[in-house]
Order: sequence, then structure tokens, then C-alpha cells
Amino acid sequence: MHAFSSSIPKSDSGDDNGAADPMAFMMKRLLETRTVMIFGGVDQKLAERVSAQMLYLDHLSDEPIRLLINSPGGHVESGDTIHDLIDYIAAPVAVIGTGWVASIATHIFLGVAPEQRFCLPNTRFLIHQPSGGAGGKASDIAIQAEEIVKMRERIAQKIAEATGQSIDRVRTDIDRDYWMSTEEAKDYGILGTVIKKASEVSF
Repeated sequence: MHAFSSSIPKSDSGDDNGAADPMAFMMKRLLETRTVMIFGGVDQKLAERVSAQMLYLDHLSDEPIRLLINSPGGHVESGDTIHDLIDYIAAPVAVIGTGWVASIATHIFLGVAPEQRFCLPNTRFLIHQPSGGAGGKASDIAIQAEEIVKMRERIAQKIAEATGQSIDRVRTDIDRDYWMSTEEAKDYGILGTVIKKASEVSF
């Protein structure tokens, strides 16, 4: 069983009061506890920041990383980057959902084994098919529509593999927004454990 601990040395710069940049100060302190946050919409900028932090922590040691998620989803390929990076690095990752874990954020959440998936009591989960705003020439619209169909099938396959649900059920469920409470997400196979305290995150 892995336990979380700090392995980032404290700064000796003397500028630890956070007055210059409170957000940077907070993020630094979170990294010292090997904690990475995904809050808000998933886009290229967030994927770059989260990837850099996870790669940095993995470089420091192979101790576990906490990944907190509160997100409505967003850009699919940006979510794919984070999802795949979880497997790429050597350090094990525990995901902790809070608030809501929706759309491509659920895809990220499913990037770890069930015993590494946690959430706080009032978290909601959402799975659905990808959407897109196709425009331009008719031939371009047709290409975009075909890519969305391929993406929908790929995401359905990933959900089925990660939850143990049949692919036919997942295809049906993601046809429209499918919201789940913590109990429903656990029954579905998305969620591993509901927690109340940070000390309960272990695997």
C-alpha cells in the first residue's frame, strides 16, 4: 500500500509568504504534497500545466500522486493527453473527484484502476458522447462528422473497458447526458471509493 508524502524541498529563497503571486505560491505548496489539480474546463493550456506538473513529480520520485478533478469536461484531445500521461509516468496516480466529474473529465478519471478512483461525498458524474460544431464546405462537414463518430466509439470502448459494462449498454447510455450520483457511479463501475478524509486515499 502506497502512502503519500512530500519529496519536494522547501524553497530557501525567503519568498514563501505568497505576497507576489498567491496562486503560484499555492500551486507550489500543492506540488510539495504531490497534489495536482484539474479544476474548470479541460483545454490545451490546462493539459500543458497538468502534464508539466505530473512529469516533474514523476522525475522527483515514483511516490504516488494525487490528481483532484472538478471539471465540466472540454477539449477531447487535451483530456486524452492527461489520460494517457497517467499510464506513461512511473509514479502511481490516485484520482479524487469533487463537485462534478463530467464528459472528458470522466475519461481522465477512468485513467486509473478502480481501486485508485476516489471521490468526495457530493460529487456527480456525467458520461455522454462527444459533440462538435461542424462548419465549412459540405465535404469538410462530412469528414468532421465521421471523426466524431469514430471518437464516440473510442470513448465508448474506453468506458466499457474501465467499468466492466457491455459496449452495447455504454453506447446507449452516452447517447444522451447520463448523470450519476456517487452510489450510481460506484454501481456502474466508474467510482471505486467515496471518501471524506485525505487520509483515506491509499492503494
